[in-house]
Amino acid sequence: MMSDRRYFLKFLGLSLLATQLAATNKRSLRVASAVSPQPILKPPRLKVGDTVAVVSPATMIYKHQLKYVNFVLGQQGFKVKVGTHVLDRYGYLAGKDIDRAADINAMFADDEVKALVTTTGGWGSSRILPLLDYDLIRKNPKIIIGYSDITALLLAIYARSGLVTFHGPFGTSIWNKFSVGYLKDILFEGKAMTLQPPTNIVETITSGTARGQLVGGNLSVLTAMVGSNFLPDWRGKILFVEEIREDIYRVDRMLTHLSLAGVLQQLEGFVFAQCTRCLDEEDDFPTLTLWQVLVDRIPPLGIPA
Repeated sequence: MMSDRRYFLKFLGLSLLATQLAATNKRSLRVASAVSPQPILKPPRLKVGDTVAVVSPATMIYKHQLKYVNFVLGQQGFKVKVGTHVLDRYGYLAGKDIDRAADINAMFADDEVKALVTTTGGWGSSRILPLLDYDLIRKNPKIIIGYSDITALLLAIYARSGLVTFHGPFGTSIWNKFSVGYLKDILFEGKAMTLQPPTNIVETITSGTARGQLVGGNLSVLTAMVGSNFLPDWRGKILFVEEIREDIYRVDRMLTHLSLAGVLQQLEGFVFAQCTRCLDEEDDFPTLTLWQVLVDRIPPLGIPA
């Protein structure tokens, strides 16, 4: 079993919490589809007794999983309000797009609800992005948390409303003492945090220091959104990415696409957090290592990584 520290760092990568852009980016290349930057908006902190909403923006879940979500959130001292369509099914999705989006809009409009916890990832978040009420979200700022496929939802909400979003555990994730402690420090106390790798080993691609808003998430989800108008302006950002169960050539292809689209050239810094069960080789087929791919792509940018 993984240690508490490894589990936490697998599931928690805070987006946009600790720092804001401190210098003007000198790079002129810009992604054509990025929306105009919105003023940064931080949601209120949580406290024991607050009501937390449970929503399913992506893949469907089962009743026993929802029971677990209610249990773990109750353990943290929250009251729980479950979205109307959380247990809906439409193929592999948690109901029709319009219904999944309606749950999110309804929870942002509900004055009783102080935060939204997503149940799981999989696929489906991108399908509901045009159906969300971003003006409503900006007028009712709340914590929303998730990762993996939920990357699409978090990036779109940030880009369209300016709301700070949080990359962290699903309701169905393993909520151990280490991750719960950090979540309470951040979401209850508003403390800044220092991310430490589980092995205390940092591999430096390009040395240096950077300051900027921390934005990112799952690499494949983010890459698939390039060309849409649901991504932020990347100028001055520190991009963090994670991936799971992808061949190295696919990681190479995605990073190359981000470069060709002009995303990487906008950045102040780059962090590749983790590539869980990503394969360096398959049978005897020649391949590159993840490190070789990163060294090919990142140093020419001239940014810390």
